[in-house]
Amino acid sequence: MTFPGLQHVAITVSDLQRSTEWYSRLFGTEPVLDEDEEGGEFHHTVYALDGGMLFGLHTHNGNESKDAFDERRTGLDHVGFALPDSASLEQWGSRLDELGISHGGIKKAGYGSGISFRDPDGIALEFFIAPGT
Repeated sequence: MTFPGLQHVAITVSDLQRSTEWYSRLFGTEPVLDEDEEGGEFHHTVYALDGGMLFGLHTHNGNESKDAFDERRTGLDHVGFALPDSASLEQWGSRLDELGISHGGIKKAGYGSGISFRDPDGIALEFFIAPGT
């Protein structure tokens, strides 16, 4: 039996409106879902990305930790978005510049190349290509 691929990623944000506006600009689309979870535990705003992947923003009705994001803490380190080739990586670097989103430029390593950046809560994000692409 093969292990399945990721279907969705959900992150907790401190300000849903601010994050929804930011991610809508980044993704170039509006959410497909924006509702309270039926049990009342959290509210989620969800984007449908290419390839069938869903990306969700969650708030927990004021019960979120007030701690700042830190990739060194146990839990999420970063979210990487797959790109097909180096031309796409360069295009996304330019797009981040257009959006006024600071980033570290293209970094190359033996395991691939990427551009790292952060969302309004400081959550680490990356556009990434596999080696040789």
